[in-house]
Amino acid sequence: MKLNAIGERKSLGEDVYDHLKQAIIDEDIEPGARLVENRIARMLGISRTPLREALHKLEREDWIEKMPSGGFKVMTLSREDIEETFGIRAVLESYAARLAAEKHRSSDLLPLEKVMKKFQDCLEKKRTAPLPGINTEFHDLLYVMSDSPKLIKMINQLRAQISRYRQIILKQEDFAAASFRDHADMLTAMRQRDADRVEALVRTHILKGKQAVIHRIKEENARKSA
Repeated sequence: MKLNAIGERKSLGEDVYDHLKQAIIDEDIEPGARLVENRIARMLGISRTPLREALHKLEREDWIEKMPSGGFKVMTLSREDIEETFGIRAVLESYAARLAAEKHRSSDLLPLEKVMKKFQDCLEKKRTAPLPGINTEFHDLLYVMSDSPKLIKMINQLRAQISRYRQIILKQEDFAAASFRDHADMLTAMRQRDADRVEALVRTHILKGKQAVIHRIKEENARKSA
């Protein structure tokens, strides 16, 4: 477990919540890890009151769960959760991509091209750490072109969970390269205003991501039981 001390700010409980959630997303705190209040408070340099506030919020949002013996542990990623999250994503995001293909202006594609270049540079330099953020930037830019605030809000409600999965997926070099190729195909279809193809590409891309996460979880479970 890797946690850095954080300073006192306007809402310390919220800061602690954000800090711990990001640590879970980045797997600095691994799935199944037990959260010991005294130890975490000492590592963060805070009292237990804001920490408890953060822990209860993380529990309400299903990032952590109470243990029968007391305390909390990080929720593990179940097959059911993965299937449900990616299924919802496939529907929402492919529809957003269809709308984007129909509504965008040609100039809207320039930021996507710049993001693609950043992604390619990281792949060539074998720098995987920035890839999840760059990947998120690409999808955000694509979906905002849908010009559908309600749809974007629904997609963003899954943002944190999606970020956790992207960390898993893009650590796999072969999938990171495949993700880049998928994005390139999406960009080509956007230029052609081929809404059917963009929609299908995004749906297939997301479902491939689901399989990559399931594969990684199986590998981790096999390693732990070996």
